[in-house]
Formats: sequence, C-alpha cells, structure tokens
Amino acid sequence: MKKLRTVFMGTPDFAVPCLDMLVREGYPVAAVVTQPDRPKGRGQKLAYSPVKEAALHYNLAILQPDNIKNDDFYNQIAAIQPDVIIVIAFGQFLPQRILDLPLQGCINVHASLLPNYRGSAPIHWAIINGESMSGITTMYMDAGMDTGDMIIKAATPISPVDTTGSLHDKLKDLGATVLSDTLQKIAAGNAPRVSQNDIEATYAPLLCRNTERIDWHQPAIAIHNLVRGLNPWPGAYCKHQNKLLKIWQTRIVNESSPCSQPGQVIGITKEGLVVETGKGTIELLEVQPESKRRMKACDFVCGYSLTIGNMFE
Repeated sequence: MKKLRTVFMGTPDFAVPCLDMLVREGYPVAAVVTQPDRPKGRGQKLAYSPVKEAALHYNLAILQPDNIKNDDFYNQIAAIQPDVIIVIAFGQFLPQRILDLPLQGCINVHASLLPNYRGSAPIHWAIINGESMSGITTMYMDAGMDTGDMIIKAATPISPVDTTGSLHDKLKDLGATVLSDTLQKIAAGNAPRVSQNDIEATYAPLLCRNTERIDWHQPAIAIHNLVRGLNPWPGAYCKHQNKLLKIWQTRIVNESSPCSQPGQVIGITKEGLVVETGKGTIELLEVQPESKRRMKACDFVCGYSLTIGNMFE
C-alpha cells in the first residue's frame, strides 16, 4: 500500500513519538513544521523545540514560520502537495486554506476521549477533575477547537497515583499507535468519520495562576487531584509565612472527617505533615519552598521548624 506523503506539524515532546513512528514506518515526511526557537533558561539562549531536535536527527526539512497565515508559508506547503497534514500540539490555529490543502485532510492527534476535554490542557484537567479514564482521539480537523469528525479513539485508565507527567508519557506513546492505525485506514479508504456531539462536550482551558492556588477549604480529594494534575508543571502552590510554597506530592489520610481549621497542621509524620482541609485531611510528602529546590516534606518540617498548629494560607 502506498504511503501517504505527509507534512508534520508539532512542537513539544508529546508530538515526538508520532514523528518517530512516521519515519520508522516509512512515510515520506516532506517537511516538519514547528515553532520558532525560543529563549530558554537563565542565559536566555535560543532553544530548539523537541520536534525540531527529532527532525534534525532524521535529517528532515524544517519550517519554522512566525505566522502560518502568511502567503509565503501557504505557498511552501502548497508546493509540497501533501496527501495529509498531521498536527499534534503545534501551537497555532491553522487557517482554512491550509486545512483545505491536503487531499486526505488535516489529521489531529488529541490527548482526550473527545468530545470530552476539548482545548489546550486535556491531560492536566483530566487529572485535576479526578477522571479514571483518558485516551487518544484522532480526528479530521476543521475550523473549530477540537470539533472535527473523529476517526479512532483509544482509552487508557488513569491510576490513583498518576500525575500529569505520567499520563502524558502514556498518552504520547498511545498517540503514535493510534496515528499509525489511522493513517493505514485513510490510505485503505476505510477510515471511519464520526461527528462529535457538541452537547456532550467539555473543555480543558489554559491553566492560569488562580487554577494553581490551593484552597484549603476544598475537600482533601480535590486538593490531592490538583497537586497530581499540576505535577510536573506548573505546580500547585499555597503560602506559608507569606512566602510561596509549592506542593508536589500528597497522600489522602482521611476523605471525610470534619475539620475545624482548613490549612492547619494537625500532625507531624515520618514522611511529612498532615493538614486539615475543608473535608478530610491530607499528608504533604514533597514540597518546594520559595527560591529553593524540591524537598521531602519531612526535611521541610525540620528545616523550617514547623509545629502542630502552624497554618498554610
């Protein structure tokens, strides 16, 4: 079966396994489109995106347009005459004339079971909301935000100890497998096309600073899920003695016990400290004081002389 001529559009690490799969399975990747190099770190040196690093490894043609809506970029892609454009966490919305270019359409690999969690942060929000399942959906792209007709869905469970980081790694590998199946069906002419039910849609918007703030009046399970959902980036935080404290790992002690002082330390353990919430208690296991590295919560207790009765804001 003839392999589809592809243009690959992606930027972060999540997209790399799909590019690896295309090369491994012999798809002709005519160009890789990724975001321009960005300053990074204390030295603000220009850094390549993970997709650019992979494309350089495979000696593929690389395009890094500042704006994919301009005529120069359109003409470059039109000259390639791709059968399909594959888009995975690219970082810009595609204009309609790009969507209309490839004969077999533009295919997106999305990290949720659509129509649930449309948007830019589906992995984070699945964990934050305490979901037990996630997955990958491939779809034909249209002008909406993750509203296109679905091709293949594949589900994977979310374990109680999963973080956004661990679920991300599961889904990026699953994405490559689902994309491979999708392209084979498209080439064979038997790819399904299933409309999404907009009434059932939920959304995964960009994270904001207020999302990251721990509200100790929330139940223990909600705080625990928030911490998991913001690990390894950007991190859930609270205040201790007017300084920022990030919380990276927690364990629920009791989900339902009534509490009188949410945010109050009520116990010191071998591994950390137990804090009251709006409903139940939670043990802090890994924290990061302002301007410091991550540390075990038991070391934080010793180093900052925490005692029972201390309050987190």
